[in-house]
Amino acid sequence: MTQKNNQASFIGLGAVVLWALLALITAFNNYIPPFQLLGSSFFVATIVGVIYMLLTKQSFKIFLKLKWYVWLLGIYGLFFYHLSYFLALKYAPPIEANLIAALWPLFIVLGSVLVLKGGLRWWHIIGALLGLAGVVNVSLANGISSFNWDYIWGYGFALACAFIWSSYSLLSSKLSNIPTTAVTGFCFATSILAFICHYLFEQTIWPQTTFNWAMLILLGAGPVGAAFYLWDYGMKNGDIRALGAASYLSPIFATVFLAMAGFGELTTTIIISCILVVGGAILAAKDLYKR
Repeated sequence: MTQKNNQASFIGLGAVVLWALLALITAFNNYIPPFQLLGSSFFVATIVGVIYMLLTKQSFKIFLKLKWYVWLLGIYGLFFYHLSYFLALKYAPPIEANLIAALWPLFIVLGSVLVLKGGLRWWHIIGALLGLAGVVNVSLANGISSFNWDYIWGYGFALACAFIWSSYSLLSSKLSNIPTTAVTGFCFATSILAFICHYLFEQTIWPQTTFNWAMLILLGAGPVGAAFYLWDYGMKNGDIRALGAASYLSPIFATVFLAMAGFGELTTTIIISCILVVGGAILAAKDLYKR
């Protein structure tokens, strides 16, 4: 692995860190209807991309040069993932839905054999399974002993989440000739589609305080903004197997951050899960520091 690959992988890990903050920041914005929140946050994410393009003096003509299938892939990954996620939470209990949706890092690691010549090594597989074990450990501790078939539609949408994001990430890694700034266009398209859905199905509720506005902007600038640009760069230029396994850090650390902020309790179970996930991420990322 080259030094550039190493740097790109660590840049991609920045998205994992930001996504770990997603649940906490979203908790401060949960009074906003889902599609309005999605449209607003992705509009801020678009502004983040535009500012970066202006600072780096990149031409906006790039959006006119993108092929139709590139636009389709971007909208598929950003918009339909979140649409499936919202529907999963609507038709199934959140903990169970999140457990199934959290399969996407494992799908990335296992699916990487289809897009990489080197294929999977034992440390990728064991690392991914350790991460999965950590997520399952937290979920079981919250009282999940078996799935209720009354929630089959919710489970289906959650599984769609895992498939959509993993397949989007893997396919994006094959489009290394498409610059990361193209994500700006995907964010804008996602914002438009989300606002259309909002005005069709929801009532508008805007923030009423400076703090609430700050949390909304922070959501769009970080976990729903910069994270997608960092992830795209990491997928196209870094080690997608290591990034896939390391992504299990997000749901675990999200739980830790929520507990630290008073939205839950930091238990022994969570600590054990953190050890499993961090250990798995370190093992799966063996290629990054093997030298």
